[in-house]
Amino acid sequence: MSLIDDATRAELSGLYQADDRHYHGIRHIEALLGLLTEYRTQFADPEAVEAAIWFHDAIYDSRAKDNEAQSAALAAEWLKGRVDASRLFSIVKMIEATATHEVPAFEDAAAKADAALLLDMDLSILGAPAKTFDAYEDAVRREYGWVSDADWRAGRGAVLRNFLARPRIFHTDIFFTRCEAQARANMERSLAKLGG
Repeated sequence: MSLIDDATRAELSGLYQADDRHYHGIRHIEALLGLLTEYRTQFADPEAVEAAIWFHDAIYDSRAKDNEAQSAALAAEWLKGRVDASRLFSIVKMIEATATHEVPAFEDAAAKADAALLLDMDLSILGAPAKTFDAYEDAVRREYGWVSDADWRAGRGAVLRNFLARPRIFHTDIFFTRCEAQARANMERSLAKLGG
């Protein structure tokens, strides 16, 4: 049974439809929910993952540095009393982990595996076909429209180099196989366009 009732879904959908959300909007959530449906049997707690998907970008301000922490706090506030404490802890940690895309150090192996797959789904846009990836990059650039071109090139370049320096971008074999090679090609191409 879904942990996200109709009223919560409607309220969160409203947040995701704000005018300044060119990528981190409702289409991103719908894409992740589609991947959740596709890989549902791989998750130990798909309902917790669904809740994390709905909340993970609920707060999004491109000028802020704590969107994930704020989104996690919102989830904790809204789900308190509806979800048992250990499950809520997992949901909050999964949301917080979308800031760095590093798997949280859960003691529970199943929770760790769920978080790894969620993080990979969130990054799967990196391994999309080139045209889709380019549209994603353009949308993110619009979200940072207030940033000068020079600062954008420096900041975005640093993000891309950080991902490319990882031994693996994707934690799970599923998404490593599905997306890794294309993601690296997309990001190398993007870096070249940025001039570095």
